[in-house]
Amino acid sequence: MAIDRKLLDVLCCPVTKQPVRVMKRDEITALNERIQAGEVRYQDDEPVDTPLTEGLITDNEERVYRVDDGIPVMLEERAINLRAAGLK
Repeated sequence: MAIDRKLLDVLCCPVTKQPVRVMKRDEITALNERIQAGEVRYQDDEPVDTPLTEGLITDNEERVYRVDDGIPVMLEERAINLRAAGLK
């Protein structure tokens, strides 16, 4: 399910206040490969065990937020830090 454009225009990272954009398919694929290998953790240090079908990434490409069933999960503790995951 695609994210509503109006919603996307007002969303931002709750930590850095950076705008977010929808992740590209190749970005999701690369992240999901790391998730499957057990190399990705949420900000609260819990392992990410479910691959993403959609995600929002900050403009500086440091944090990713899941989108589950079309609903962005914009919680600080559920952010995925791409640097820590070895993707940036």
